[in-house]
Amino acid sequence: MLSTTALHAVRAVGELAELGADEYVGAATLAKKIGAPPNYLGKLLQLLTRHGIVDSRKGTGGGFRLARPAQTISLFEIVDPIEHVDRWNGCFLGNKKCGMNGGCTIHKRWGPVRDAYLRLLKDSTADEIAAGIFPADTTTIAS
Repeated sequence: MLSTTALHAVRAVGELAELGADEYVGAATLAKKIGAPPNYLGKLLQLLTRHGIVDSRKGTGGGFRLARPAQTISLFEIVDPIEHVDRWNGCFLGNKKCGMNGGCTIHKRWGPVRDAYLRLLKDSTADEIAAGIFPADTTTIAS
């Protein structure tokens, strides 16, 4: 369900959740640990910084850390800037005539599935990610 980019973001936040309150880690170090391209992860972490999930500091001892406690960061907050799941209110098949109050059979069945998925994202937190709930290898999921 998640793109490789979203999986990298989730894993990066999970690793950042394990840092001490005053610790920062560089994008290259973090990228190596989660198996992501360093430049790519650096840009992804900057995106998460703009959304208030990650904090960054330049210079010696700088890098990235969580902007707030891991238990207050939902999986939705991590994934939405990348996947834009908050916009998943249209028809699953792209039918412009469908809406939440009516439409094709698939759309009516998609609504509850979408709602459950969004609820899972909103109810899951970065501290759960850090606890190792998610698999480490993105290739097994993203395929």
